Amino acid sequence: MNDSSWGSPPHAGSRAGYWGPVDQGPVQRAAPAGPAYDAPEAQQTRPMPIVPDVPAHGGNQDDDRGAARLGGPLFHDENYGNAPYGGEPHGLAVHGDDTPTARPPAAAPQNPEPMPDAPHPVPAPQKKSAGRDLGAAIGVGVGLGAVIVASLFVVKAVFVGVVAVAVVVGLWELTSRLQERKGIRAPLVPLAVGGAAMVVAGYVRGTEGAWVAMALTALAVLVWRMTEPPEGYLKDVTAGVFAAFYVPFLATFVALMLTADDGAFRVMTFLVLTVVSDTGAYAVGWRFGKNKLAPRISPGKTREGLLGAVAFAMVAGALCMQFLIDDGSWWQGLVLGFAVAASATLGDLGESMIKRDLGIKDMGTLLPGHGGIMDRLDSLLPTAPVVWMLFVLFVGSG
Repeated sequence: MNDSSWGSPPHAGSRAGYWGPVDQGPVQRAAPAGPAYDAPEAQQTRPMPIVPDVPAHGGNQDDDRGAARLGGPLFHDENYGNAPYGGEPHGLAVHGDDTPTARPPAAAPQNPEPMPDAPHPVPAPQKKSAGRDLGAAIGVGVGLGAVIVASLFVVKAVFVGVVAVAVVVGLWELTSRLQERKGIRAPLVPLAVGGAAMVVAGYVRGTEGAWVAMALTALAVLVWRMTEPPEGYLKDVTAGVFAAFYVPFLATFVALMLTADDGAFRVMTFLVLTVVSDTGAYAVGWRFGKNKLAPRISPGKTREGLLGAVAFAMVAGALCMQFLIDDGSWWQGLVLGFAVAASATLGDLGESMIKRDLGIKDMGTLLPGHGGIMDRLDSLLPTAPVVWMLFVLFVGSG
């Protein structure tokens, strides 16, 4: 088909045969009237690409509609961007004679307004997590409590043995973590032997025996470490002396409480108040905790939890001093409970500081749901000398 037979080159709007019949031959076509199609100016405009003929019927209308998307001064691409499905502008169709006409009613858009965005699903609020296996933690706690109560009220010497075993295991966990994380080799053998002897000496010989055993244990650490190369000697023996004081020496005050006539009830009061303080801090902090107590040391602890620990421990202290301790009074129990809550919290923060420095979460894995032995002794160890001192002040050492 010769393009010259049309009289002028087709422009961007030409779509031969889109709505009309198939072309039958060359036809001389007059340019539409109007300033946009003025004949003199038409000769000066840039020729537009030739659009191939499209069958009037039998073709895919979607394909035909897409074929009409041509750029040019009359139908700029911006108009097609606003048209539904990327076709002609709203309400217009292009016939074979290049004349814009109204779109057939069937092709008119039914809803020209943009559809609103679908609402984003709101995630369901997550429940607070306890962070540990509560079932395992409760089971292990009940088991340990049964062993402690049975040994405490049946034979006191057995309870002293339980404390000595806990001390040795705690020393093993602490020295192992120090070596793994910091390369510090605190000698375990003199620490274990001296630690167990420290607890027994406190029960048998009182405070004097505990101090002597502590001094001998420190000396044994210094000598034992001399059998190895001198590199790191100072940090190793420093860590060893610290471990001897932190674990067995503080545990010796539990044995000192046991020497009194009502020693079993004093130890029971000490254990009950510490456990109640931890439970109150956990329960209140988990339910109402919002303000962090020491976020850089232990992000999970809150001021509300500390208030819960104080309240629970003071109530338990008043009851224990009134009904369990000879010559005890309820107001003394309030003071005792407050002191236990403070010392237990500081002890917990102290071990959290050690674990944060070591880059670990738990000291061990021996107790499911609890971690290691040291993770249970963290509150008890610094609380023992505080409770022992208050018992001596309130009701004496006998």
